[in-house]
Amino acid sequence: MVSSASVHAPISAVARRRARRGLVQHLVTADETSLVELQALLATLPMCATGRVFIEVPDASWVGPLPVPGRMIVTWLDRSARSGMPGSGRACGRGTALTRAATAWADEMMCADGDGTEVHLLGGYLGTAQIVDHLVERRGRAAASVHAPARYGLGTC
Repeated sequence: MVSSASVHAPISAVARRRARRGLVQHLVTADETSLVELQALLATLPMCATGRVFIEVPDASWVGPLPVPGRMIVTWLDRSARSGMPGSGRACGRGTALTRAATAWADEMMCADGDGTEVHLLGGYLGTAQIVDHLVERRGRAAASVHAPARYGLGTC
């Protein structure tokens, strides 16, 4: 059986430096159904906030300017330009691109449970549930430390 310690990817140098400095970083996810909630959340972040915002949308026509703190990076994920499961030949389903991006970022940037990362998941249920599962099961994060809509019943705050 594989131990949980061997499942984690190596920690990047950037993530180690961030953890040493004790900086809070933000992981924010959204989709086309939660853009208003996303704008409200981003308006509450301090101007010095750092982190990543992933937004999954049906196609490029949804992409537009979004006011964010200067140290936040916004990545628009256009579903129409992505594929589904590798080798399946299928189109990208709702939540798939968001899940891939957020879990890859978490694996690289989240060092430990006490790393000071604020997680806000505003996307649809499927993507949000998969991201929560990854953060809890693979990254060892407490579900209560992840902010997701209460209506999803994921045991998050």
